[in-house]
Amino acid sequence: MPPYSLSVGPGIHISMYKYWLREISLALGIEQNTTSHQEKLLSSLGGLLGIAVVYSLSISTDNSISSVFIVASMGASAVLMFAVPHGALSQPWPVVGGHTLSAAIGVFCFQSFSHTAVASACAVSLAILAMYYLRCLHPPGGATALLAVIGGEPIHSMGYSFVVTPILTNVMLLVLAAVVFNSLFKWRSYPAHGLSKSQRLKAHKRSRRTHGLTQEDFVTALQQLDSFIDVTAEDLSEIFEQAMQHTRRADTTTTPDSIVEGHHYSNGQLGINWSVRLVTGVSRRRIYYKVVGGQDCGKSSNCSRNEFSIWARYRVIPHNQHWVRDVFDQPKGGATPCKTL
Repeated sequence: MPPYSLSVGPGIHISMYKYWLREISLALGIEQNTTSHQEKLLSSLGGLLGIAVVYSLSISTDNSISSVFIVASMGASAVLMFAVPHGALSQPWPVVGGHTLSAAIGVFCFQSFSHTAVASACAVSLAILAMYYLRCLHPPGGATALLAVIGGEPIHSMGYSFVVTPILTNVMLLVLAAVVFNSLFKWRSYPAHGLSKSQRLKAHKRSRRTHGLTQEDFVTALQQLDSFIDVTAEDLSEIFEQAMQHTRRADTTTTPDSIVEGHHYSNGQLGINWSVRLVTGVSRRRIYYKVVGGQDCGKSSNCSRNEFSIWARYRVIPHNQHWVRDVFDQPKGGATPCKTL
């Protein structure tokens, strides 16, 4: 149980209320988004252009009412394709296969079950199962399956032609818009494999493998989780390679004489063993500190200079609600209490 007030630096305190607020936000899955304002605006612009293209074609069909409903399900896909273009759920096959397959299942269920509630539940359930086995899991596909059942007479009268027009037509337009838009920016790529094939080859050529992890290890780890995660083994290996390169570029050594009062130091460990300490006092032989992040957050203690230098791997600073390496020896800033990396 945390204390009623945690001191994390000179004049800086964190209340029990803030502690539990943070814990609740983590339990609810509120993301710690680190994307730039530029990236957020580009995602919004991409969604605007993508839906504009789909909607423009939709209103040109004879049945404008059903077209408006279809755009609603395409909107969910647009969020994934323009805001998360490198995600596994956003790729062309999940988008195209997920929508068309789910639409066909929805039509089948509507024609097979007289009770709307039964048909709706079966449509979504079977769509999930089919998308899983055909490797095209796409959450908006569930909305498309449901729409085929509850969309009303204009959609019901289309029968299986609903799968081709307007579903497949709209999906193909949205995918084309995503390919064109994301290709305009070098850090974006859609499909994501285009980015991985070029950039990963360059990254791996520069990388000197000093670890024992392999691509097969990431595949095995994902399989052992036995739950769908919106990341591929390729993505994980790329993140790991980039992290290893960053480690080599920014590797520093903390010596007993380099420890400075008022600065933050990290032990560089992973997971629950990670910790950040704020040096609150320095004497000739002792270092006094407060743990401000990770394991034992809020604890105050002291140790010898040698012990601290062995524990500390590098100096860090708070940046965008995270701790990052102070590789450029930037001026110290106020602590961000008990944040995790």
